[in-house]
Amino acid sequence: MTISFKDKVAIVTGAGGGLGKAYALELAKRGAKVVVNDLGGARDGTGTSDAAAQVVEQIKSAGGEAMANGGSVTEYEQMVEMVAKAKEAWGGVHVLINNAGISQRSLAIETQFPVYQKVVDVDLLAPIALTQEILPRMATRKSGRLVFISSVAGKVGSPMRTAYSAAKHGLIGYADALRVETAMLGLQVHVIAPGSIRTDVSRNAVTADGSRRGVSDGAIEKGMDPDRAARLMLRAMARGEREIILAEGIERTIARVRRKSPNRLFDMMEQMMASGYAERMKSQDD
Repeated sequence: MTISFKDKVAIVTGAGGGLGKAYALELAKRGAKVVVNDLGGARDGTGTSDAAAQVVEQIKSAGGEAMANGGSVTEYEQMVEMVAKAKEAWGGVHVLINNAGISQRSLAIETQFPVYQKVVDVDLLAPIALTQEILPRMATRKSGRLVFISSVAGKVGSPMRTAYSAAKHGLIGYADALRVETAMLGLQVHVIAPGSIRTDVSRNAVTADGSRRGVSDGAIEKGMDPDRAARLMLRAMARGEREIILAEGIERTIARVRRKSPNRLFDMMEQMMASGYAERMKSQDD
């Protein structure tokens, strides 16, 4: 079972690389006109995004339609402008994939509060703001698909990721409530919970003082290929799944245990921490 996105307009945030790029390419293959958003080259996020432009060129080379956008998801007016340009060029927005995000690698006791503010701003408030901008038009049209990229860490409290887990848990809460409110309006809402996917998410994660980590995790390096993850997501969406876990092995297991036996999961995570998880993570930074 597959979904046709022929002549549908899709916005994918954070689509210059990794999972976002994979989502954009898969949507384009299925006929969507794609707005490829990735942070612009200037310090404030404005200007041209070379990464987004490269993805657009790849889509166009394959016969698809796409436009690049270098706006920052945390700058609301830039997102309003992005939506307006999509509407002007193609008539509206039918699919929104809230993918842009930032991860974290630091113990809570060492983490400065501005790190929490930054992660929550990017991972929770920004996707809510963009969704709220697009939502009224979808409701009026009585059709649309809203996709929220959370994380297994949004299902399970993951050590060294307190800010990230908090934001991704919150995103699931917003999406679940929104689904209930909009189902009778014909909208479809999906929550995606990726585990370890081979991207730069760990390298780009913020540390205790807000600086970029710069190194990857072993689990990420051995993780699922992002192109495969994108295909699995679209297949699950075609089956009507509303919460989709893109994870394998122990990560998929712990996400399922969270549903069935929270206390067992809490014990598992505490045992992982007691076995030296934080020390092993920190040793990778040295």
